[in-house]
Amino acid sequence: MRLPKPGTASIVSASNAADKNDGMRKDGLSQKAYVPLAEGDSYDPFVAASESPAEFTIKAVGLGILFGIVFGAANAYLGLRAGLTISTSIPVAVMTVAVFRALRGVGIRGTILETNISQTTGSASSSLASGVIFTLPALFMWGMPPELLQMTLLAMSGGLLGILFMIPLRRFLIEREHGRLPYPEGTACAEVLVANEIGGGRARFVFYGLAGGALFKFLTSWINVIPGAIHAKIPFLRKGELGMDLSAALFGVGYILGPKIAAVMVGGGLLSWLVIIPLIDYWGADLAAPFYPETVNLIRDMSPGQIWTRYVRYIGAGAVATAGIITLIRSVPVMVSSFRIGSAQLTERMSAGQGEASARRTASDLPLKVVGIGVLIIASVLVLVPQVFGAVGGIGIRAAAAICVVVFAFFFVTVASRIVGLVGVTSNPTSGMTIAALLGTASIFLMFGWTDTMGKAAALTVGCVVAIAASISGDTSQDLKTGFLLGATPRRQQTAELIGVLTSAVFVCLTVLALGKGFGFGSTELPAPQATLMKLVIDGVLDQNLPWTLVAIGAGIAAVCEIARIPSLPFAVGVYLPVSTMTPIFVGGLIRLWMERNARDETQAADRRERGVLLGSGFVGGEGLLGVGIALVAVAKSTRPEGIGTDWLGTETVAMLAGVAAFAVFVAWFFRLVRGR
Repeated sequence: MRLPKPGTASIVSASNAADKNDGMRKDGLSQKAYVPLAEGDSYDPFVAASESPAEFTIKAVGLGILFGIVFGAANAYLGLRAGLTISTSIPVAVMTVAVFRALRGVGIRGTILETNISQTTGSASSSLASGVIFTLPALFMWGMPPELLQMTLLAMSGGLLGILFMIPLRRFLIEREHGRLPYPEGTACAEVLVANEIGGGRARFVFYGLAGGALFKFLTSWINVIPGAIHAKIPFLRKGELGMDLSAALFGVGYILGPKIAAVMVGGGLLSWLVIIPLIDYWGADLAAPFYPETVNLIRDMSPGQIWTRYVRYIGAGAVATAGIITLIRSVPVMVSSFRIGSAQLTERMSAGQGEASARRTASDLPLKVVGIGVLIIASVLVLVPQVFGAVGGIGIRAAAAICVVVFAFFFVTVASRIVGLVGVTSNPTSGMTIAALLGTASIFLMFGWTDTMGKAAALTVGCVVAIAASISGDTSQDLKTGFLLGATPRRQQTAELIGVLTSAVFVCLTVLALGKGFGFGSTELPAPQATLMKLVIDGVLDQNLPWTLVAIGAGIAAVCEIARIPSLPFAVGVYLPVSTMTPIFVGGLIRLWMERNARDETQAADRRERGVLLGSGFVGGEGLLGVGIALVAVAKSTRPEGIGTDWLGTETVAMLAGVAAFAVFVAWFFRLVRGR
């Protein structure tokens, strides 16, 4: 599940000032940025095609690489903990703006197109992190830990395929379909860049967030002077229990998501912990033998956490898988149409060649021969290099896996690139696409009898590459939309995306390895929910030993959500994850609701929304980076930092009250910054 980049509806109206880079007067994005073009008409970008300002420079690409590594590591931590990631284009963009403004003091100037190249380079790491953390931790759970080389090659393969397959579609999806495919996050990012170009200090909110998130994580998880979570039993309810993670990152995620999705997610968590767990305990109180999949303990002897681990997680997995497939099925008409249109446009592009349009700087893509050669090289590496798929057998199974990768990646890239143009990144059914790819690959392997752990590993690695390709194609589409509106050079953006993949892949994978060694996948700190789900899908197809009754209950919950018109995927994620993870997300959503409803007008509401989203992005980055630091310390010392501990607070109740008080102070600080004057 990917979170959206922040939108700012009223930014354009605020961007009526001089462009300080070239002395020209700029009135923001053209009004043509938001409507379809008439026949024969053309869009006038913020930077005209006839101009050639600095764009693809060392400082722009370098800052993009640096910020991409930072947020890639943070997203890896967030995804392993909460099963979702955030988009990083706007935080990277505003941080680049801040650095460029600082460099002006020593005579080094930057342009808006350089800032765009920086965010394009940096945003690639988020998609890599999503695909890696949603799949590869399952290999550790199977006792087949991958090496850094294998993880890096898989990440690079998925990222490069997603970008390469998107290149031939840009002219049609971004230019010809302009106004009909709005690409909401890409448009919002362009608005933010234009607004930052004329002044303002938005970047400080990202830095405040980084510091605040890191400090709170330091208090709860490094020196441990306050607890990192609180919990309370519910009176008169059998094994009813509620909890809350005192997490700045999850609180920030809630503000980014907004109240609706946050409420839906916490609703799923409440269903698990206040309804399903007590019902299971009531139903199993008189059982004289363990109930499968538990094989040792009786239900009446299990704690709420054990019941959740042994039973509710399977219910949640069924709900998430069903919701993802429903989302995918609902998208089938668009998918079929997108694939048909994309294939026809690709054929037209190949027959027409680059043509006259390529003479314009703003319409110059990387050549198709680069795409063809690149795809051929990647496919050859997948087949011929044993380290990519690991110890999964001979060249036959590697060739089958490589064919599945290329076919599924091409199809889902074509689909995802168009879907995100209609509904945005947040509604891109990446999870459903990954599950579909896993089901298809596992079914093929089942036909060939490749059902051992080697076959499972090969199927999972196929899903990893496809997930990254589908995810990064959506982000690439949004970045290219931003560039189209600003007047960027497409081939330079595409090159920047490729560089972003090649430079961030190893750091994302190193982060995942460090987190796994420091905390362990499937632990309380890193439950790795999406990877666990993908593992269950493959096990279910190849072993056929899942507790299907529990999975069916989860499927029924997702179906009821669809009938009741409740967003099934966020609700299912709430059922699947601990309610303590959902609670701070809900609090963040409530704060955003209050902020926007009590604003004096839409301009102030949009300003509060943007401040909060930038702060929230910083919280994710700060907590994620410190989480990685703690994991590295744990690896080096073979134990987590013990810190001072909470014994100085006396009883557990007092310690939890101190944690609540500290979190309340943190929220009050956030509240003051977002509300402003």
